[in-house]
Amino acid sequence: MPSLHRRQDDEVKTLTEPFWQRFLGRLLEWREYPSRRRARLVTFYVLLSLSAVFGALCGLMLVYSIDLPEIDDLTRYHPNTTTELVDVHGRPFGSFALERRVVVPYSEFPPILKQAILSIEDKSFESNWGVNLVRALGAAYRDLHSQGKAQGASTLTMQLSRNLFLSNEKTFGRKFQEVILSMQIERRFTKNQIFELYANQIYLGRGTYGFEAGSEYYFNKHVRDLTLPEAALLAALPKGPEYYSPVRHPDRALKRRDLVLSEMEHDGKITKEQEEKAKAAPLGLHVQSPPNSIAPYFVEEVRRQLEKEYGVEEVHGAGLRVYTTLDLDLQAVANKAVLDGLAAYERREGWKGDLPNVVLSGEDVETYKHPDWTQPITKGTYVHGVVTAVEPKRVTVKLGTQIAVLTPEDWQWTTFPTADSFLRNGDLVYVKIVQQGPDGTWKAALEQDSGAQGSLMAVDNATGEVVAMVGGRDFALSQFNRATQAKRQVGSSFKPYVYTTAIEAGAKPTDIVVDSPTTFPTPSGPYTPHNYEANYLGPISLTYAFAESRNIPALKLAAHLGIRKVIDTAHRFGVTSDIPAFLPVALGSADISLYDQVGAYSVFPNDGIRIEPHYIRKVTQADGLPLDEKPVDVREVISVETARTMMQLFEAVVRMGTGARASQLNHPLGGKTGTTNNYTDAWFIGFSPSVTCGTWIGYDSRQSLGDKETGARAALPVWMEFMQAAIANKPDEQFPSDNAPKRPPLGVAARAVPTTANHVAKESSDDNDDSDPAPVRAPSPR
Repeated sequence: MPSLHRRQDDEVKTLTEPFWQRFLGRLLEWREYPSRRRARLVTFYVLLSLSAVFGALCGLMLVYSIDLPEIDDLTRYHPNTTTELVDVHGRPFGSFALERRVVVPYSEFPPILKQAILSIEDKSFESNWGVNLVRALGAAYRDLHSQGKAQGASTLTMQLSRNLFLSNEKTFGRKFQEVILSMQIERRFTKNQIFELYANQIYLGRGTYGFEAGSEYYFNKHVRDLTLPEAALLAALPKGPEYYSPVRHPDRALKRRDLVLSEMEHDGKITKEQEEKAKAAPLGLHVQSPPNSIAPYFVEEVRRQLEKEYGVEEVHGAGLRVYTTLDLDLQAVANKAVLDGLAAYERREGWKGDLPNVVLSGEDVETYKHPDWTQPITKGTYVHGVVTAVEPKRVTVKLGTQIAVLTPEDWQWTTFPTADSFLRNGDLVYVKIVQQGPDGTWKAALEQDSGAQGSLMAVDNATGEVVAMVGGRDFALSQFNRATQAKRQVGSSFKPYVYTTAIEAGAKPTDIVVDSPTTFPTPSGPYTPHNYEANYLGPISLTYAFAESRNIPALKLAAHLGIRKVIDTAHRFGVTSDIPAFLPVALGSADISLYDQVGAYSVFPNDGIRIEPHYIRKVTQADGLPLDEKPVDVREVISVETARTMMQLFEAVVRMGTGARASQLNHPLGGKTGTTNNYTDAWFIGFSPSVTCGTWIGYDSRQSLGDKETGARAALPVWMEFMQAAIANKPDEQFPSDNAPKRPPLGVAARAVPTTANHVAKESSDDNDDSDPAPVRAPSPR
């Protein structure tokens, strides 16, 4: 008991002692027990260090989480998706995209693809909590010390958080944010949801995002239809989409694919036999044709209109579906008709030579790439190539990764007996693909690209829908649309406005006009025009004068009616050009676009009603809901009687006039040729009861096409080739006759036209089109 009291007295004494006395007492005790002292000291410093680390982590978390996005935003996340264009039959042919992506649900991703991705990217995906600390530290180190992004070093969730929310900055701070976001994503979403987001977001090279878009691009099939080797190849790409690109580096892609297959076998996802069979398979690429390749000029017109109405971001990222007026079948015919027509013209003019040479320009033939080579090469394709070998009877031409061979019959039209007499290594030639040989080498015919251009536009008469459009020879070389942007002298294709004005003033097709030498007084002095044939026919009917495109009768009518009245008529028909009030305008000295001319000509077979040519039927959002549309501009331009009277004149052109060659089609047709002075522009614009089509041939530089290259010779064959396809399934159609019932009132006609967005105003100048006003001169009549 005394000891107990003594101990209690000591404790009371200790508690009442000052702090410094107690501290000294402790020091004395530690000196007596050194091992206990060291243990306590170590413990103290460990706890202190842990507290510091914990505090630092809390501070880091506070600092780096301030600017982090809200994970709830991910539930409302809608990635940029591709806007798709479809033709009148629902067939896709073009697209716009900031990122080429097709979003599909989790159920669309086949198990074989999921297994391939997890085997190579994140084996513990199903069990981890979004972060693998060992791998995260390794990824941070590699991000900081490598030139490329260490894709695949992180978990799928970390890759997703980085791609969706973070920059590519290579810092530990960014990696720390990635970890925080990954844990939050794992808490908020299921594994299936995370995989779906990842599989629709990840970049796979060549501008494609997500495995559906990647599957469509590399294999031209849906992701659900992938085979094992194909799935393994796609799973191999996230590590380095450009480095392992199967298009640019097939050897690297093959090795990476085989690594994925080995990992799948190691993980028990596939058998050894399946692995070996898949590794024996080639890459098997079926790369999708570049978007917008069949109707690039039409697609550009659609893009301009959509961006004007809905904005750039909506058009390129909202996944719209655009129901256009294009008919892909007719568009293919239009492309061929223009290129064939230009090739025929070039051959008529003979070989001009003076070819660009890759070697002489200081470039390497092996590394040279022509813009044409981004397009697929098929039978009938016109493409530029580089001559790599010249022998007297054989020429080898490089077409990107493919080879074409020419033999003497392929250049016979040039009149050169041997190839080495006019071609040399490095020459840039223009060829037409004839067929592919058993060894994969193409047989090609030599053509010529002297710079001549052509355009074509066709509309449905009843609706104003543009069913086909060609704006030039080669979109890869020139995006200038000669159907909508170029304004060229139209020659005698302007004369219908003169004759329409006369018919409205009371003239009849049988009325007589004297075709004789005439001089007209003008402010600049006497004007004495001539006919194309340099002869005069005397008294002739208006029908004959129109059909034979006589100049003097047209000028006499315009002078009698007043040229300003004729110009007013042209503007009523939808011609937007500013036309000077000079008499030679009656012969087509005014610059007008093909778009305006085709829209104007469609009035005649349409009983006097003009429906604005347009490209879009409707636009729907990604969820299928339609966007607001504007009504088509529909108006009455001339009376039914005037329209049907003018039809007699147009039909006479095909029956017995300058367009008589078109009578070979044995179908109700009408139209008008147009040729300008010095043969700089050749036109033919005409129609069947259902379709109006216009064609133009010329040079951007306004140089001459050559002697006798009239509208009937250069442009009419192109028109005929297209119209033969356009009327193929309409053998019984007829133009309205005087005895036929008159059209319904305009209000009824307007309601019958589908609503759509109005045509966007066309630019009238371009680097390829001379914007200076041409001097007023009298064009030729043909």
